Amino acid sequence: MIGLYGLVITGRRKNLQVKRVKMEHYYSKKQTSSFRPVKMIIRARGRTLDIYTAGGVFSPKKLDMGTALLIDTAVVKPGWRVLDLGCGYGPVGISLKKAHKSIEMVMSDVNSRAVKLTKMNTKVNKVDVEVICCDSFEKIKGKFDTIILNPPQTAGKQLCFQMILDSKEFLNDKGSLQIVARHQKGGKQLCKKMEGVFGNVCEAAKKSGFRVYVSERIENKG
Repeated sequence: MIGLYGLVITGRRKNLQVKRVKMEHYYSKKQTSSFRPVKMIIRARGRTLDIYTAGGVFSPKKLDMGTALLIDTAVVKPGWRVLDLGCGYGPVGISLKKAHKSIEMVMSDVNSRAVKLTKMNTKVNKVDVEVICCDSFEKIKGKFDTIILNPPQTAGKQLCFQMILDSKEFLNDKGSLQIVARHQKGGKQLCKKMEGVFGNVCEAAKKSGFRVYVSERIENKG
């Protein structure tokens, strides 16, 4: 049986053996649970979308409030090149592409199951995007006008900090990083890190404890 903290307990009562096993998370590269896609309907940015989801990805049963806030308030302009970093099953990137058909949308996630679902959802919703399976910026090429991120805070603060730091190198001059997080559950620290990396940050939106933080890359040409 599997006990607390990912421990597998085997053997008879008098001779128990305990070994630690690696627990899967939505930010794990591969999932071993059964792949059973389920369709749900979400409403985001004024549109209704059919979205397939499954176990082993972030927020599989419903669109979480932070992601919904990010979709509704993200600033994207026609012709921009946009990166949906850590896209999950794809609600952010797909919603933004539907709203702004002229943008170039790149979507990526480390979770191969999430990427598989995203590809399914882009076909269902008839959007032309690039979907990449990679760890953070590992296979990302070129620069973007904005990077949109719902950071995997359960994966650890340092990973989220590194994603913020790395994002600066993938932004054009005056390009923006847009992040959503619970302000009282790690968001304050992410906001502070963004200010340290970019030299600026603002709170662009807030709802139900979530806030959207935005930093802009400003190149020093002096």
